[in-house]
Amino acid sequence: MTFFPENKHISKTEINELPMQQYTGPIHLYNTAEEAEAAALELLKETLLGFDTETRPAFRKGESYDPSLLQLATADAVHLFQIQQCGLTPSLLKVLSSPDIIKAGVALERDVAELQALAPFSPAGFVELATCAKTAKIENLGLRGMTALLFGFRISKKEQVSNWARKELTESQQIYAATDAWLGRKIYLEFKARGLVS
Repeated sequence: MTFFPENKHISKTEINELPMQQYTGPIHLYNTAEEAEAAALELLKETLLGFDTETRPAFRKGESYDPSLLQLATADAVHLFQIQQCGLTPSLLKVLSSPDIIKAGVALERDVAELQALAPFSPAGFVELATCAKTAKIENLGLRGMTALLFGFRISKKEQVSNWARKELTESQQIYAATDAWLGRKIYLEFKARGLVS
């Protein structure tokens, strides 16, 4: 069941009535520079990646944290980089700077700026899915709303405010993080099939 293009908006109540789905494929987690660099070298061969980051939430005024996790999804797997442990390696920075690798996600500007604060790079190849949604006159510009409209299922947000800076991520955190990146890629391909991105 998909609502789009007939419907351009779905309410929170309607979303909550949809069945829940999550990413079920392979997840690779990296927490050393060596592992991260080896994985990034492989990712340089890709042409389309789903993209997202996770940051430890701040609950006090004036409190902020650097991003803890970088998620990149291919057709076959989702790669999770614990960047506070492995850093942004040279090949990871190449992935983020490559105009030949599309990196699709939602609310990219802030994510990219936070990554640039960790290590300077010139971002290229990023596609903001909310911009594609606006072109299609879709009113739901968040990942959850777009997913519901395009694919007729909802995703859990229960791990959103969990501690992403912890040394060992729970299985639930890994699935949550992987789902967001997987959907970035999936939504991009759906928009492409509908002629909304080139």
